[in-house]
Amino acid sequence: MCPVTVFEQDGFDLRVEWGLDGVRALGPRCAVLVVVDVLVFTTTVDVALGRGARVLPLPWHDERAAEAAKAAGAVLTPSGLDESIGHAGWSLRPSSLTELPPDVLLGISSPNGATLSAVAAETGATVLAGCLRNASAVGAAAAAIAGDRPIGVIAGGERWRPQQTLRPSVEDYLGAGAIAAAVTGRAAPSSEAELAAVSYRAVADRIPAVLADSVSGRELVAAGVPDDVKLAGDVDVSAVVPVLVNGAFAA
Repeated sequence: MCPVTVFEQDGFDLRVEWGLDGVRALGPRCAVLVVVDVLVFTTTVDVALGRGARVLPLPWHDERAAEAAKAAGAVLTPSGLDESIGHAGWSLRPSSLTELPPDVLLGISSPNGATLSAVAAETGATVLAGCLRNASAVGAAAAAIAGDRPIGVIAGGERWRPQQTLRPSVEDYLGAGAIAAAVTGRAAPSSEAELAAVSYRAVADRIPAVLADSVSGRELVAAGVPDDVKLAGDVDVSAVVPVLVNGAFAA
């Protein structure tokens, strides 16, 4: 049998893994976990924090978490991309938050990024939210925070319907790769981290087109929200580093 540490990518400074099981495998071993859900949760976090707001990530379909969020004074948004209208029109969609006022605490639930962030908070690692928009800033911050301890980058992935099993996604692999590529001074990336970075660099000059042509990108365009895809494909336009502090992402 393989030792458990094989799956935790032990011995490497920079690690990349997928989904909830990836959080549970890497979290206890890493100083920093970067959650990546490009379409759309972590892009939404970047846009919201860039406006001066904070985001409270809520586990998917957890009524107790929603009640706690209300008690904390959070404005709860609709809990899915198919539900567009929340308070003042705010929702999970990043395009709904481009005029968000500062000092708002948004409670956002999603099956991938928000849920992974909430679970990652329980591992003891410092949790960051990364996307293509803030990849370089998040990569540099992760390296500074981690010091000589490992960094884990979690590609959130999507969900097959109706079974809700993990569907590895182009956009999250590229987001994880962009962050891995931005982490300088990390001498020993795992094979998974190295390949993600190489994959990103291979298409770095045409990210918006690759994103729009991906399954997830086409899904959002077909749903009538192409602006979400455009916002998500704006590489390194943001210096925001979302850090999970006391349960909420703050810049």
